Amino acid sequence: MSVFTGVSIADGYKRCSCETLAVDARGDSGYHLLMVNGYSRTKELIPTGQSITANSFNVGGHDWLIEYYPNGENPGCADFISLFLNLLYDADDDDEEPVEVRFSFSLVDQVEKQMPTYIRATGETRSFSSTTSIWGNDRFMRRDALEHSADLKCDCLTIRCDVVVVSNSRVDDDDAGGHGHGGTKALLPDIHQHFNSLLRNKVGADVAFQVGGETFPAHRCVLAARSTVFMAQLFGPMKEASNSVIQIKDMEPKVFTALLSFVYTDSFPDMYEDNIKLSELCKDTRQGQENEMSEAVSQGKDGEAAEDEMGLLQWLQGLFAAADRYDLQRLKFICVKQLSQRMCVGSVASTLALAEQHHCHGLKVACLKFIQVQSPSCLQTLMTSNGWGHILTTYPSVLNELIAMLASNQRK
Repeated sequence: MSVFTGVSIADGYKRCSCETLAVDARGDSGYHLLMVNGYSRTKELIPTGQSITANSFNVGGHDWLIEYYPNGENPGCADFISLFLNLLYDADDDDEEPVEVRFSFSLVDQVEKQMPTYIRATGETRSFSSTTSIWGNDRFMRRDALEHSADLKCDCLTIRCDVVVVSNSRVDDDDAGGHGHGGTKALLPDIHQHFNSLLRNKVGADVAFQVGGETFPAHRCVLAARSTVFMAQLFGPMKEASNSVIQIKDMEPKVFTALLSFVYTDSFPDMYEDNIKLSELCKDTRQGQENEMSEAVSQGKDGEAAEDEMGLLQWLQGLFAAADRYDLQRLKFICVKQLSQRMCVGSVASTLALAEQHHCHGLKVACLKFIQVQSPSCLQTLMTSNGWGHILTTYPSVLNELIAMLASNQRK
C-alpha cells in the first residue's frame, strides 16, 4: 500500500516559496502532494529553466524532493510544465549503492495513474545514484491544456508524485541480518523484465512480422495471450501459415516497435527518457506536418523543438490507431490521455478525425472541449487548416456537435 508522506505548498503569492508538511512514512512505497497555489503567478514569475523546489519527504529510507518548472525545464519544452524527482544523497557517503525506483507524476484527480499496477506499467525502473540523482518528465502537460481543464481550480493545482523503491540496499542489508525474507527485490514482480529480454533476444521466436520493410520476430503465445486479434490471427480458423512472414500495412516500424514493447512488458514506452529522436521516429509520417510546424514556429518555438513535438503527436496518433487495431484497450486508454494532454491548435483537427475514425468518444469529447475554449483568432486558424477541411468532408456531423457546444458555452 502506498503511504502518504506529506504535502508541499508552492505559493505564487509569497514570492514563489514552498513549504512542506512532512509525515514520517518510511515504507518502500509512498506518495507526496505538491499544491501549487497561484499557478498563474508562478508562471509569470518563474522563467523557463528555473524551478520551485519542494522540501524533502522520505520513502524507502531515502529523502526525495520534487522540482516544479512552470515554464518548462528547457526552451524545447517551454510550453509544458516540467516535473522532476530528486534523490538527496549524502555527500559524505561515496560508496552508497544506487536506488532502483519507479515513480509517476499525476494530477490529483487522475486516480487511474496512482494505482501500483499503473506505476509499474507506465515507466522503466530508474537508477538514482550520486551521479544521476534526478529523473523526471520535462513535458508532463501542456500549459494551455491544463489551463482549459477542470484540474486547475481557483488558480490552484495539485500534483501527486508516487514513488516505489524497487531495490533498496539499506533495507536489503537489514533483511540480510535476519529481519526479512529475501530482501526488497522480491516484493515487486519483475516478470515484465523477463518478457522484455525474451523480446530482445528473440529466443524461441516462432512468427515474424514485416512492417515497412523491417522484420520483427515474435512469440505467438505471448501475442495471443495479450490480444484477441492476435489470437484470431495466429490460432483461429483463418490463422496464418506457420512458416510465413505476416505483412502489416499502414503502420510505421517505430509504432509497431512500441506496440510489441507494450505487449511484452505492459509498459508504455517513454520515448523522451529513452533518448530516441522523435524526428527519426516519425520521419516517414510527414503528411499534414507543414501546417502544424508553421503554427508551432509562430508560437516562438525553434524548428527542432517544433519538429520533435509534432513528431511525438504523430507517433502517439499512430500508436493509438495500432492499439485499437489489435484490441489493446489499456494502451489505447493511455494514448488517449497522452493525446488529450498534448493537444494544440495545430494537432486537434487530426486528433479529432482519428477519434471519429476509431469511434473513441472520450478522445472526441476532449478535442471538442479544447476547440470550445479557443479564442476567435485560434478558431480562425483552425477552420482554415487542411485538417479541418478533411473533417468537414469526411465527418460533417462533428460540425453540428461543435456548434451545439459553442452555443452552450455562450449561454453560460
